[in-house]
Amino acid sequence: MNISLTGRHLELTDAIKSRMNASIQTLNKYNMDITSVNVVASTQTKKGKEHSMVEFVISLAGKNSIVIKQSNDDLYAAIDIAIERAQKAMRRMHDREVDHQKIGLNVIKAETNLGIDLKQEELLGEDEIIPVELDLYKPREVEDALDDLKESGKMFEIFMDNEQKTRVLYKRNDGKFGLY
Repeated sequence: MNISLTGRHLELTDAIKSRMNASIQTLNKYNMDITSVNVVASTQTKKGKEHSMVEFVISLAGKNSIVIKQSNDDLYAAIDIAIERAQKAMRRMHDREVDHQKIGLNVIKAETNLGIDLKQEELLGEDEIIPVELDLYKPREVEDALDDLKESGKMFEIFMDNEQKTRVLYKRNDGKFGLY
């Protein structure tokens, strides 16, 4: 990890440098492969008042850089707040990386199929219509069809009546029978 400490309009004392280095070392606990950290500390005078500002640019391998800008009246307080914000951002990135499993779509498909041939399953899953030979060519009385329906336990009976009309006798929900 490359560490660059820079002071603008301000001389970085050994105490400030050691505080920055110690703060940067706390970022290593997230194991995020930090390539470089650039810290720029500066002071500005606004409306006659001295104002300190710290900017952290944390470059991560294979990920976006984290940029934290923090200003405060006290330089040490600005460093501490900026490091807390950097730790929070690193923790979020670390949790996102650990919690989300990176499994490819083909691996998921292979695990869900478990050796099943999808083409064959697709053919088996389709509704198959099986033609059945019906005995409705000889005419029947409605009463005969009703007796057959009661005995068989079926829900409906299709037959030809004496007038050569195709009829359907069905069992209703209320227990009675309907004729169509």
